[in-house]
Amino acid sequence: MKDSGLHEKIQAWLSEPLPGEVRASLNRLAAHDDVGHMAVMPDVHLAQHVCVGTVIATATQIFPAAIGGDIGCGMLAVALTADADRINNPVAAAKILSGLYECVPAGRHRRSHTVAALPEELNNLPLSHPRLETFSRRDGRVQLGTLGRGNHFVEFQADPENRLWLMLHSGSRGMGQAITAHHLAVDACSPNKTVAWDAESRNGAAYLTDMRWAIAYARQNRLAMMTAIGRLLQQEFAIDLQRETLIHCDHNHVRQETHFGRELWVHRKGALPATAGEQGVIPGSMGTRSFHVVGRGCAEALQSSSHGAGRALSRHDARRVIGQKKLEREMRDVWIDRRRMEKFREEAPSAYKEIGRVMRAQRALTRIERELRPVLCYKGT
Repeated sequence: MKDSGLHEKIQAWLSEPLPGEVRASLNRLAAHDDVGHMAVMPDVHLAQHVCVGTVIATATQIFPAAIGGDIGCGMLAVALTADADRINNPVAAAKILSGLYECVPAGRHRRSHTVAALPEELNNLPLSHPRLETFSRRDGRVQLGTLGRGNHFVEFQADPENRLWLMLHSGSRGMGQAITAHHLAVDACSPNKTVAWDAESRNGAAYLTDMRWAIAYARQNRLAMMTAIGRLLQQEFAIDLQRETLIHCDHNHVRQETHFGRELWVHRKGALPATAGEQGVIPGSMGTRSFHVVGRGCAEALQSSSHGAGRALSRHDARRVIGQKKLEREMRDVWIDRRRMEKFREEAPSAYKEIGRVMRAQRALTRIERELRPVLCYKGT
């Protein structure tokens, strides 16, 4: 689906017509002199300053808003040594949900569960300012291995052979937000968060250093959750993780890549890298299908694809029009903590675009390797 109102720098793969506000936001970004190419994914939706589902390539400048505050947010999927029937009953589902509240909290661990030190990968990476070092030792330790709220989740899924898979979505927690806020505060002339820095400038180099730390933290955060969930499954059900099947990817970053014969800074905000043969995970929404995919390396899309279904309704609008009973109907085939359904309304399946349409719109970008259906969903509140 094409949109004739988009700037000439923009290539788009759309599942539905663009709202006017989204089109205007995309065109404002494309008008920047250093933005050479833009790719718009079919899950695109409005966000502050830069839409989610946007990929931009610049020659020299770094745009923090084109990465977002949850730096390194991404997906993890791993197969389990069981079929879906092992947990598809009320006793097993209750045991898993209760265990997840203990081992994967939404906010922070209790003091007794706090990691003694951050993983070696993080200790070997610098942060640019003592304030961020202090924050990492204080908040980073108690948040490592925690889920977060909003659209972050842990899900158990069944593939077409009824094999059970674990999938989780989370990011850099408070660390990514703190890093973003710190660097935007440095540029006092740009309080609207549309700041851009030359990558080789002092501000640009410091941001890139801290962004890489946040990406590593987000990766370690997902792996810590996977390990904790693996212990829970082994203790309660004698189910193991099949680590050789691990798929691990992130969709909020900037990195140097070669496109159109040039070294460019490629920013992805809610967009999955999709180089030829690269594995990825594209979730639908709570209660709908998800996909394991392989990238096709589409040059015009800056070798990217959507990172999910994309919101159809803002959180405010979702809470206004989606009641608890409607959400319960939409989740009737998925185990979830129904005592907390009122808190999940803004994440209802009907608050998101239809994932099938999104996947059809990006057939040139990514190939489906495996389709999965949800069995149990755990979300923080």
